[in-house]
Amino acid sequence: MGKCLYLECMTGISGDMTAAALLDLGAGGEALKRALRSLPVDGFSVAVSRVKKAGLDVCDFDVRLDAAHENHDHDMEYLFGGGYPQDHGQTEGHEHHHDHGQAEGHEHHHDHGQAEDHGHPQDHGACSHDPHHDHAHGHEHSHEHRGMKEILAIIAQADMTERAKDTAVRIFEILAEAEAAAHGVSRDEVHFHEVGAVDSIVDIVTAAVCLDELDVTEVIVPELCEGHGMVRCQHGLIPIPVPAVANIAKMHGLALSPTNIQGELVTPTGAAIVAAIRTSDRLPERFLIRKIGLGAGKRQYERPSILRAMLIEDARAESDEICKLESNIDDCTGETLGYVMERLFGAGAKDVHYTPVFMKKNRPAWQLNVICDPKDRQKLEEIIFAETTTIGIRRVNMQRSVLTRESIRVATPFGEAQVKVCRLNGSRKCYPEYESVKELAEKSGRSFQEIYDLTRREAERTEGEQRP
Repeated sequence: MGKCLYLECMTGISGDMTAAALLDLGAGGEALKRALRSLPVDGFSVAVSRVKKAGLDVCDFDVRLDAAHENHDHDMEYLFGGGYPQDHGQTEGHEHHHDHGQAEGHEHHHDHGQAEDHGHPQDHGACSHDPHHDHAHGHEHSHEHRGMKEILAIIAQADMTERAKDTAVRIFEILAEAEAAAHGVSRDEVHFHEVGAVDSIVDIVTAAVCLDELDVTEVIVPELCEGHGMVRCQHGLIPIPVPAVANIAKMHGLALSPTNIQGELVTPTGAAIVAAIRTSDRLPERFLIRKIGLGAGKRQYERPSILRAMLIEDARAESDEICKLESNIDDCTGETLGYVMERLFGAGAKDVHYTPVFMKKNRPAWQLNVICDPKDRQKLEEIIFAETTTIGIRRVNMQRSVLTRESIRVATPFGEAQVKVCRLNGSRKCYPEYESVKELAEKSGRSFQEIYDLTRREAERTEGEQRP
């Protein structure tokens, strides 16, 4: 059973913020190191460290480009024009406490033999149509460009699980579709500039590996808070949200919430990650927080750039609809009724039981009660009519509340047993399944109660060790 991730994007989202928040949740072990080391990409190294943001201890994920690929992604004066206030967020800064060196292993450098363009904003886009800054050098610079075919080949060579690869590919596909729409070209014609592509590939691969390692299967993102104004790109100033972000929001139904902050809070990579992994935009009415991760952004705004990621659990009992079937039977043998019960369970009934009743003329009889999924009602009714003497079945659909549950296998000294685990408000109850306990009791010669108690203790211990 996978985990539920809630991304709180109050100050936007970017690729490096997402990677940092997921690392802070506990991901980023050997799996990430292997994935990054296996990338056939030069010119970068990765550092994971702790920084201070508004007095909070936050994880920072930094893709460090070599000297030939250095960019000005965090040069606020350049990105947002000469009139950008110098003191916006300057007090928060990045006070690095220590560098874990996590996921290191890329210290590649290469020399193109000419001056490089230093102005490509890191995540604002990997697309070749996106920001480049000639820095008034008065001459053009060239870089290798990568299309989707080359990007997919890079991901295919990475040492990561198929689920992580699928996630990374999906994110890049969403980016390419948005850029293609922005520039009026086909997806195959979109090319990713080398500098931006390195940042984006590392951020996206890191996010995909971390999501896989955390076993995230549900992702809730209610909204993306965005700034306003203009941001500089290769062809001049463009409005915020930038075209790629606007297209992703339009194509994938992402809700944008405007803020009074001057600047780009949502980057194309951040928006693409959300579009690729989001499963819902609604939080449960009540939920429990199991773990919190804080990811630092690099740009400095009026409010600190922090992405908060939380692993949560629904604190409510689940509700669903069931159908109840009942019939009074006064002229069937016990053997017949026992056989009917077996057939009903075999056909998908959730519960079957008999209640002794007295019918007209004081005849002792049995009331057959069946609980089932509404979609199974007809086939179960057919079994009841075929196998019993009843000529009528009463039915009613009803709502029920059930605890969140899952089935796990637990190792005991006498073999494995199946256990049902139910949860509510942070508490859990473990119920060994009858057939498993019976089988172990018969094989071991121990009593049913002894095996039952032993299995329940092992289940509670195992569950406790697996909790985040």
